[in-house]
Amino acid sequence: MSAIHTILVVDDDHSIVELLRDFLENEDFQVLTACDAVYAWALFQQSPIHCIVLDVMMPGKNGFELCRQIRKESNVPILFLSARSDDVDKIRGLSLGGDDYIVKTASPGEIVARVKAVLRRVNSQQQINEAILDYGCIKINLSTREVIVEGRKVVLTPKEYELLRLFVEHPRHVFSYEQLLEKFWDGVGDKHTIRVHLSRLREKIESDPNQPQLLLNVWGVGYRFEGG
Repeated sequence: MSAIHTILVVDDDHSIVELLRDFLENEDFQVLTACDAVYAWALFQQSPIHCIVLDVMMPGKNGFELCRQIRKESNVPILFLSARSDDVDKIRGLSLGGDDYIVKTASPGEIVARVKAVLRRVNSQQQINEAILDYGCIKINLSTREVIVEGRKVVLTPKEYELLRLFVEHPRHVFSYEQLLEKFWDGVGDKHTIRVHLSRLREKIESDPNQPQLLLNVWGVGYRFEGG
């Protein structure tokens, strides 16, 4: 792994920070550290960061809040680090845009391995972004954000595009109303908000919006993309 990769470690436990710094620097990473969200945000704005290892529970603004703030500006990989192993926190962290969730009982070596893994995924995704997602009747150029449906170009709003991209990159995966609200509306809204946006998106990509074949409703749960 090249030394050009800079990892930001954010945790109010100085012993954990120093331990991770030692292990990451031993693998030729450049490491920046912060003990709270305010300083971490300052470092993030001032320095090129390739990955963030982020503690969930910190004094003042917690890791979830910082993640939400970062996601408004960047898709930098974020690995949550938490003493809590329950699924509620894990689901919340991933739905906010976290790339991984690591319990603090993990060894430093495992954490470094997870950092390397997420960076490999990012590099692979960058290669994918140069290509076109092709689902037969629908094509998405990820570099130009153009969407072609049955040979015709359709114009989507930024929100519609991001929704469509999420669905087509995860074919047949069911996204709940709660996950969609958290990811695209910071948890503000209700099922009606989702239905309105998905209805407008269907009008642009479905042959018959009243009988959708691509964006399907999973009753009482959410939606999935039937493709791929």
